[in-house]
Amino acid sequence: MRTDPIEFEIFKNLFVSIAEEMGVTLCRTGFSPNIKERLDYSCALYDAAGHTIAQGDHLPVHLGAMPLSVRAAIDHVAMEPGDTVILNDPFRGGTHLPDITLVSPVFLNPRGPSSPTALSSAKVGSGSASRRKPAFYVANRAHHSDVGGMSPGSMPLAREIFQEGLIIPPIKLIRRGQMVPDILALLLNNVRTPDEREGDLTAQIAANHTGAERLRQIVSRYGYKRVARYAALTQDYTERVLRATIARIPDATYEFADALDNDGFSDTPICIRCAITIAGDSATVDFTGSDPQTSGGVNANLAITLSATLYVFRCLIAEDVLYNDGIARPIRVIAPEGSVVNARHPSAVAGGNVETSQRITDVVLGALAQALPDVIPAANQGTMNNVTLGGTNPRSGQPFAYYETAGGGMGGRPGMPGLSGVHTHMSNTRNTPIEAFEQAFPLRIRTYALRQGSSGAGAFPGGEGLIREYEALVETSATILTERRNSQPYGAQGGAPGGCGRNSIVRADGEVVPLPAKARIELHPGDRLRIETPGGGGYGQP
Repeated sequence: MRTDPIEFEIFKNLFVSIAEEMGVTLCRTGFSPNIKERLDYSCALYDAAGHTIAQGDHLPVHLGAMPLSVRAAIDHVAMEPGDTVILNDPFRGGTHLPDITLVSPVFLNPRGPSSPTALSSAKVGSGSASRRKPAFYVANRAHHSDVGGMSPGSMPLAREIFQEGLIIPPIKLIRRGQMVPDILALLLNNVRTPDEREGDLTAQIAANHTGAERLRQIVSRYGYKRVARYAALTQDYTERVLRATIARIPDATYEFADALDNDGFSDTPICIRCAITIAGDSATVDFTGSDPQTSGGVNANLAITLSATLYVFRCLIAEDVLYNDGIARPIRVIAPEGSVVNARHPSAVAGGNVETSQRITDVVLGALAQALPDVIPAANQGTMNNVTLGGTNPRSGQPFAYYETAGGGMGGRPGMPGLSGVHTHMSNTRNTPIEAFEQAFPLRIRTYALRQGSSGAGAFPGGEGLIREYEALVETSATILTERRNSQPYGAQGGAPGGCGRNSIVRADGEVVPLPAKARIELHPGDRLRIETPGGGGYGQP
């Protein structure tokens, strides 16, 4: 059947607009600063088989991994109309425990002419019932500022996942349109900030409702077969464009290695190795030789490694294509089980999502730079500079928990310098405005500025890092998970590396106490936690 290119473009934009509107709903109804200010969430649409159709312009680290959570929900839960499945298990497609995913099936009118005709039998309770399969799925993932665990913010220096927070397998949070009160009570009784968690979960439910309603509307207008056909065509188109992009890379094997500073318990660097083999219009990305999983929390599960790898290959595409299932088809990823890029249960993984994902990205880009020196930029800051803060708010008498990432320097690029003070690669969040931060928490931002002199020199220099300084007004527990404090973001094609980051406490009496890359600390009133983020590497000879 001939494809109308104008209609194809219309459907492509319809699909992505639904995912974007889901994100707007989540932002506007979110309760926590992490959702409504930092936009630490992602939304996407999936076909009847659980394959990505389109995703919003949200967080790469969420979106590349979320299909595995959707697959886990489909495989483990018999979903009926009105159901929503909740999960955060990193070993079932999740990233780390604070990232909670909600998956909702989209059923169409069973008597309508636009509904899919396939029937299936599925167990419901103790019996079985014939039901129509979902026509689509919608899902979103949001970072919750606390999900329990050994420290406020649920980003601790842990040795096993059980210390990091509440683990949620795929279970129904909403059953046939009604909240399951026992499940909600179990969740809220295991977190420090239950009101905030309930508010953010409600926002996630609203976002999925928005996506499901918009899908039903376009099916009502165009018919199911037509919508499903164009969903498949967008996936096929993305695959064709990526294959054509890979085919322009010379066939060969390209290798690169880089390291994480440490795992928070040892000073030993943790190496990640990558060998990319280009063969025609496909690529094999092999992480064999990467270090074994560690006793600290920087282990990445397979979902994170897939997400970072697919993100890099999507960045190679110059055309305007949807990020969907078509991206994964030409790419084979080999990640040895038990390594830091495919850790086994019950390893700690809180930092794998935020820090190891960035280093995997650096390594894959570093390998491709050998084949595409005029395309691949120098390294970005290579860290999300995670800060979690918690204590008791004297204004309410209730516990508070806050999570934030900080921008840094972007690497210099062919023909352009890197940007300064921005989130890069696997992170795509905003900062929390100072006014919103100080209104919500018993803390003060004393300094927020670009970090002059942190960029790597080059014909096109890297961007500058940031300085962000938090003053405690009450007794506050803080955890930092950062990287590039010992190693520098690499330069490219003769450019100089970016500057290392630094962490410190400025005590109320003026004493400056240096901090390692990863630490849990106690702040007393008047103490300031100072985070200085890395600069980007330079591109080309200075």
